[in-house]
Amino acid sequence: MSKSKLRIKILNLRKKNSYKKLSLYQYRIYQFLKKNKISFKYVGGYYPCNHEIDDLGMLNFLRNKRANISLPIIRENNQMDFFEWTNKDPLKINKYGIAEPTLGKKIYPDIIFVPLVAYDYDLNRLGYGGGFYDRYLEKISKIKKIFKIGLGFSYQEIKKVPINKHDKKLDLIVTEKKIIQ
Repeated sequence: MSKSKLRIKILNLRKKNSYKKLSLYQYRIYQFLKKNKISFKYVGGYYPCNHEIDDLGMLNFLRNKRANISLPIIRENNQMDFFEWTNKDPLKINKYGIAEPTLGKKIYPDIIFVPLVAYDYDLNRLGYGGGFYDRYLEKISKIKKIFKIGLGFSYQEIKKVPINKHDKKLDLIVTEKKIIQ
């Protein structure tokens, strides 16, 4: 199945199941990061939309553990960067209908929470098709090592995500049922 047909299928499924709540295993993720000595001083998240997993609880949990939280801003030439954000800071809606910070300091996250449309057990992710996260992950990998955590529901798992040379693998996927590493 093509990426675009797969996206439509999974997004429709996600829309029908949006009433389901996901426990992001906040403490389990935190313990995993601590146990594996993965820095989370700077955390990149996203403001959920389009029935995505709501990562705001996890971001607040990590903020309480002294993490600096950031959200993405889409810039010229479809480039993305992360900027410091607290839940008291204003947001604006960008041209894609996504909430993003209005002010703040540019951050290079140590870990990043990545929304996904579908995933497989090989830690491949199918996104929305714009390549924003893949381009960002390529760019930041030249600056520092970043730990990539995909967030999704178990029903978004597929046998094999169709990938190309630009697609970036995740380091961890968290669903309401399991953690895949």
